[in-house]
Amino acid sequence: MKNIEELNIDASAKANALTWLNGSYDEATKQAIREMTETPDELNESFYRTLEFGTGGLRGIMGVGTNRMNKYTVAMATQGLANYVKKCFPNAHPIKAAVSHDSRNHSREFAEITAHVLAANGFHVYLFDSMRPTPELSFAVRHLGCQTGVMVTASHNPKEYNGYKAYWDDGCQLVAPHDTNVIDEVLKIQRLEDVKMTGNDDLIEIIGENVDSVYLNRVAQNSLHPELIKKHHDLKIVYTPLHGTGITLIPRMLEALGFTNVNVVKEQAVPDGNFPTTPSPNPEEHAAMKMAVDLARSIDADIVFASDPDADRVGVAVKRPDGEWMLLNGNQTLSVLVYYLIKEWKDTGRLTGKEYIIKTIVTSELPADIAKRAGVNVYDVLTGFKFIGDKIRQLEGKELFIGGGEESYGYMIGDFVRDKDAVAACSMIAEIAAWAAEQGKTFFDILVDIYKEYGFYKEGLLSVVRKGKSGAEEILQMMKDYRANPPREINGSEVVCIKDYKLHESLDLRTGQKTAIDLPASNVLQFFTADGNKVTVRPSGTEPKIKFYFGVKDTLSCRENFDKTNAALDAKIEAIKQSMHLV
Repeated sequence: MKNIEELNIDASAKANALTWLNGSYDEATKQAIREMTETPDELNESFYRTLEFGTGGLRGIMGVGTNRMNKYTVAMATQGLANYVKKCFPNAHPIKAAVSHDSRNHSREFAEITAHVLAANGFHVYLFDSMRPTPELSFAVRHLGCQTGVMVTASHNPKEYNGYKAYWDDGCQLVAPHDTNVIDEVLKIQRLEDVKMTGNDDLIEIIGENVDSVYLNRVAQNSLHPELIKKHHDLKIVYTPLHGTGITLIPRMLEALGFTNVNVVKEQAVPDGNFPTTPSPNPEEHAAMKMAVDLARSIDADIVFASDPDADRVGVAVKRPDGEWMLLNGNQTLSVLVYYLIKEWKDTGRLTGKEYIIKTIVTSELPADIAKRAGVNVYDVLTGFKFIGDKIRQLEGKELFIGGGEESYGYMIGDFVRDKDAVAACSMIAEIAAWAAEQGKTFFDILVDIYKEYGFYKEGLLSVVRKGKSGAEEILQMMKDYRANPPREINGSEVVCIKDYKLHESLDLRTGQKTAIDLPASNVLQFFTADGNKVTVRPSGTEPKIKFYFGVKDTLSCRENFDKTNAALDAKIEAIKQSMHLV
């Protein structure tokens, strides 16, 4: 094995690795570091930085190193979180935290370490007895009067990853300045000895059913047509938790609402951090939905949905008139949810002019158009569900949140949870299917009705992966290049507006007028063309990739033209990619 000091690696990686070798870390960890000297690139990637809170909190590959998810980085992050929360709530007696986890490998271990460190710092800790969905953790923070909360999960990332979502007292993930302030506290911890690892375990209180029942009762209150569920109780539903936490509450919630024909994909019902039946536990991907759709075909089901490992995202498949199954994207599902909620609120006289929805800047404009036509306010926020939760906090007592979400399969109904909620979303999707059935329609038919009324909106996404330190640098350079030399036209249509969320600036290229964007700074660019297209460029906050979002629109004159219009819009998106030299 080689001497670390002689390796040609990043200076920070070298310093961090030496700190671990000379610190109070266990011998197995130290031996792993010594062995990594034979693979300097791995050592560099493992230690060149400390994991940071992004749009989804702390997230990384599991392994040894400051840039990896392991018991030490979890403990240090928790100590930093504890230090900051105690500064912010000096008069909270006792100061409280809720902790939960998903089904991933080491998630329970990391959750227990988190609980122990918080307890050692004097927190009364509510630790769930076993895995639970992320939305229930968000709910528990507010329900139990906590100042903070932690959900150990890497959401829909591959099995090699784990993560750590930190929550504030409103049940929302950390936003500025709290997110960067927590990291500042973590960076102050230079030695493992700075972490309180043990002590006061009597402050850890195990929770479970006492919170489950309250949360599920609140989800049930979202229902707008319980009588239709009763009438169409035998609607054939297929559900898969993709080896994750959804199995704990989603089938139970559907049963409580009155659905009697819920078919769970048995092979994917067993919690397993290796996700053995799918290449990736991401309901955005066709491979993850395959077993559920196959089951739906075999039993001639009415609707299919899947939740990701921590049960905050939902993928939906619907049956077309020709009997084939179609996977909806997040924009389509959100549009149907918003359409149904607003229509029913309006028809029952609940709209007063002070209601609103929230979507992210990369999400389709269709939900916004639906809301505006009904007199419901619309707020755009940056990508990341924490910004939706933060906006709700800003508007508390002033306006009433109906629902909202983002294109990446996250939805929220009501404000009792401050994060995306697959339990509530699956329940409402099933209710919409029952509502459609009452009209002799399917979920797909409702989507087509929306397109006919508001226009056929089509979105596309291209993710360019660039891993590691060099990849991160390449992504940053790409953004610099787009700012220095923005496209003058896209697919033959003139670029008429550029929005730069890093500079808080919207530039009308036809007039030269600049307008301020009242949102937090974010490294995002948007290009709007004369023919109504929208292209958004954004580095991911949780994964090693840069994302390109495409939005196009056309009219849908009749149901029979669905496939033709859909194909034309797909072709238009591909042409945009080619014009930007992305394919």
